[in-house]
Amino acid sequence: KPMWYWNEFMKMLAGLTAVVDPIGAIPVYLSLIQHRSRREARRTACLCAVAVAVAMMTALFSGEALLRFFGIGLPAFRVAGGILILLMGLNMLQASHDRSRQTPEETAESVDKDSIAVVPMAIPMLSGPGAISTVIVYANLDHSVGHWLLVAAVIIAVATLVLIALLLAHPIASSLSRTSLNVISRVMGLIILSIAVEFIAQGVSELFPVLGKASFG
Repeated sequence: KPMWYWNEFMKMLAGLTAVVDPIGAIPVYLSLIQHRSRREARRTACLCAVAVAVAMMTALFSGEALLRFFGIGLPAFRVAGGILILLMGLNMLQASHDRSRQTPEETAESVDKDSIAVVPMAIPMLSGPGAISTVIVYANLDHSVGHWLLVAAVIIAVATLVLIALLLAHPIASSLSRTSLNVISRVMGLIILSIAVEFIAQGVSELFPVLGKASFG
C-alpha cells in the first residue's frame, strides 16, 4: 500500500508539474519584476507560490460541487479538460506562446500593476484552466480521504517547486539558453500530451461504454 501511494504521488506530481510548468514561467516572471527590488521579487515569488496552492486546493475541494452546480458530468469534463491540455501540449511542443495561460495584452497590462504575484503569474499563467482541470480529474479518480490527501500533498509539492523556480529565476535563466528552455518545454509538452490522451480516452469510454468494451474486447 505505501508503495502504491508513492507511485501514485510521483505520477500525479510529474503530470501536474508538467502542466503548471514553473521553468517555462521564468522568462515572463523576470520581465515583470525587472524594475523591482530583490526583496520585492522574493515577496512576489512567495505570494505567487501561495496563490498557486490556494487556487489548486480550491479546485480540489470544490471542483466536483462546481461541476454538479452547472450540471456537468465528470466524463464530459474529462474530455473537455483533455482537449484543453492537448492544445497546451501542442503549443509547448512547438515552443510557442500558449494563449490559454495568458494573452500578450494581459502581460502588457500586468507591468503596470503593483502586484503581479496573483494575477497574472499565479492565475492564469501557472494555475490556469489546464492545471485546475487536471486537479479536478485527479481528485475524482478516487473519493477516499487518503486519495484526496495524496492530491493535496501533490499540490503542495508543486507549489514548492514553483517557489524554488521563482526564487532561483535569475541563476536558472542565466544557466539555460533559449534552446535549453525550448527543449525542457518540449519534454513537458510531451508529458502533457500523454496526460491529455489519457483524460480524453477515459472520458470517451465513460460517455460511450460501447467504445470502451470494443477497445478492450
